[in-house]
Amino acid sequence: MTPSVPRQADPPDEPPRPTEDRRHRNRRRALTLLIIVLLIGVPAGYLVISANQSRNSGKDKEAKYSATGLSAGWPSKVQRRLYQVPIPHPADQIAYYETNNWKTSRLYVQFRTSNAGLDTFLAGVGVNRDDLEKGEITIGARDQKITGWNFASPGPWSGLVHKQKNPAPTQDIVVNTADPANPMVYVVSRTVP
Repeated sequence: MTPSVPRQADPPDEPPRPTEDRRHRNRRRALTLLIIVLLIGVPAGYLVISANQSRNSGKDKEAKYSATGLSAGWPSKVQRRLYQVPIPHPADQIAYYETNNWKTSRLYVQFRTSNAGLDTFLAGVGVNRDDLEKGEITIGARDQKITGWNFASPGPWSGLVHKQKNPAPTQDIVVNTADPANPMVYVVSRTVP
């Protein structure tokens, strides 16, 4: 048998504590439980929410960067500025695709606009409508294959190559004016990193 440890006596100058009643004990336990839940539950909940957001962000980025052809929508402002592709307003049927490697980076863009929008776009690139050569398809077969563009459909087609000194991009532009009020524009802008 082990000897019991002697209990220390209460100090003589303090009045004895009243025994804790059941209601007070239950309230203290509930408060203790609440504090424990808050100290553990709130950070755990934050970690779960943060992990879900991080995973969803990764899936969005994976979908964006695993695209293998044109994606509907506007290229980012950074892409438009870097590749010098000023998409005018109004424009619709907008789609783009970007490729990067150690030699060349390319941005493929297509959009339909108005005649004023076409003039605005060409001026933003640094050329004008007179620079377009009738019947010229300036986007090569390799780039057509990557994007799925087919320039065999009825035209009239016109195109130009706007060459600039590095690091400024070079743009291959093809315009389809089958609908004279709403020309369709195809652009391949490439830059050497």
